[in-house]
Amino acid sequence: MTDDRLQPLTEALLETARKAGADAADAIAISGTAISVDVRGGKLEQAERSEGIEIGLRVLIGKRQACVSASDISDRTIAEMAERAVAMAREAPEDPTIGLAEQAELITGWDPAAFDLHDPAPEPGAAALEDDARRAEAAALAVKGVTQCQAASASYSRKMVHLAASNGFSGGYLRSARSTSAVAIAGEGLGMERDWAAESRIYQDDLPGAESIGTLAGQRAVERLGAQKPRTGAFPVLFDERVSSSLIAHLLGAVNGAAVARGSSWLMDRMGEQVLPAGLSITEDPHRIRIAGSRPFDAEGLPTARRNIVENGILMGWTLDLGTARKLGLKSTASASRGVTAPPSPSNSNIALTEGVLTRNDLIERMGTGLLVTSLIGASINSTTGDYSRGAGGFWVENGQITHPVNECTIAGNLRDMLMRITPANDARPYLSHVVPSLLVEGLTLAGA
Repeated sequence: MTDDRLQPLTEALLETARKAGADAADAIAISGTAISVDVRGGKLEQAERSEGIEIGLRVLIGKRQACVSASDISDRTIAEMAERAVAMAREAPEDPTIGLAEQAELITGWDPAAFDLHDPAPEPGAAALEDDARRAEAAALAVKGVTQCQAASASYSRKMVHLAASNGFSGGYLRSARSTSAVAIAGEGLGMERDWAAESRIYQDDLPGAESIGTLAGQRAVERLGAQKPRTGAFPVLFDERVSSSLIAHLLGAVNGAAVARGSSWLMDRMGEQVLPAGLSITEDPHRIRIAGSRPFDAEGLPTARRNIVENGILMGWTLDLGTARKLGLKSTASASRGVTAPPSPSNSNIALTEGVLTRNDLIERMGTGLLVTSLIGASINSTTGDYSRGAGGFWVENGQITHPVNECTIAGNLRDMLMRITPANDARPYLSHVVPSLLVEGLTLAGA
């Protein structure tokens, strides 16, 4: 089901901005429905449903801009938004890089249905979501050693987005999601350990059974019982698939055009150079079917396309919207993203790192003695130098075998060096937006006991 109000709303925002004195403008309207249910101790703890529309307007006067937003869609509010935005823009500092896309740059045709981002099945009722949460909790509690389920939740959301601009662009799409999660606690007193499991899909029929999610959360919590601090020293570290995407996220942050334009990226001098081992690539593909991060166009109306950010280990390009591209003298990579409160900024959509041929168990055997990381907490990352330090928990590996769980340790290194020493496994989950397998990194510093 689409929301027929959104396109007329964006057109009204643009027309009102023009009448208020804007030279150019773009508008966004988002309508959504969200339902969530939490269960604890076999009882319903919380049930929420929200519905609403948000609108945002950006006006440009010369090389000055301002953004305003509202959740009221009355004609009076739209008129006030335009007047305030124009007044704000007149007082804003000039920025020679702002501006809408040229008509020749805009997407000219697309089929939103081809991306399959919306489940046409009926919206689930609160009772169905409660049943999912209850079954996830019961499954977690059925695992021997689990003493309580901290939380079990199920949710559904549907969101429609429509963008329009005074350069002639107008387009929108609809997406949905259904998810189930559980957080289990094992042990008692000071020996308690906690872990979780969660799954989310666009299509409700694709979502795994609630029992499997709850069971996995319980098993993970029990496996952490008896955790102790690891030894201090230099050891190989295997980042489990659950947390490995964080390493690639640091690289993506460093190639973001906003960071590069500010001069605050630890990769800003590495274009065309090797940043990953030979044979490894990072591919962005916004056109993957039935994947949450897919989209036909970006927030400035430019057509999205598959591209290699890193190819065979070589850094190929930055992630750019129109503004950062102009600052760097380059072309946009159609990576603009925005909400209702701020102008566009560059961001990535679907990412995939080249998988390896070895299993996670093969890498555990290969690492000999070291740390398998399954959870990360906190972060101290120097965006300019790439210095890396994070709290971690997981399992100690001795002679290629997992021996016991560990916690309260710190991993440290430098991202430039770490990423050049990664070995990927073959266990990435293909239905995620970021498809990154477990990653073995040699020679990190561990601070433990």
